[in-house]
Amino acid sequence: MTVTVLLADDENLVRSAMRALLALESDFDIVAEAASGGEALAMARRHQPHVALLDLQMPAPDGIAVAEVLRDELPATKTVIVTSHGRAGHLKRALSAGVRGFLPKTVSSGVLADVVRTVHDGGRYIDPELAAEAISAGESPLTPREADALELAAGGAPVEEIALRVSLSPGTVRNYLSSCVTKLGVSNRHEAVEVARRHGWI
Repeated sequence: MTVTVLLADDENLVRSAMRALLALESDFDIVAEAASGGEALAMARRHQPHVALLDLQMPAPDGIAVAEVLRDELPATKTVIVTSHGRAGHLKRALSAGVRGFLPKTVSSGVLADVVRTVHDGGRYIDPELAAEAISAGESPLTPREADALELAAGGAPVEEIALRVSLSPGTVRNYLSSCVTKLGVSNRHEAVEVARRHGWI
């Protein structure tokens, strides 16, 4: 049986490399590609692929948010997150969003192909190192929205820009960042970022 695949990654080089690698497998058919979360959703709805390979951090919505929508709208489409930013917090969010596979972009082409087949057949694949990190990191005290706001703040973005990117008011973003500082027992958002990153929560 041919497995139909959607590739979504905002880096053209990465997407092209994955397409070239998977095209070598006789049982795969790359039916669509996307460079953003919005495109990925549109392509998935149009082609209804068996498996969607999603970059974690692409233009909104991110890969996990896309997976969440697909879980609800197209339950027959299995999702796999492929990322260069794999942290424990991301893995936990992904699993709660119904993602069936989670792996770093450093995996070999053979592993990537095997993961697509495993997920298509109803199985799961979680990168062993990421799984071990997630277990040792413990539960994050931050809500998903707080973690998103803190991650954007980590890049130095001002509150107004963060508010635009997460579709919230600046006041709400300030409240989220203040809550992060309080929950993590630090004195400012920069320290909060350090603590959250060290534990894999962002």
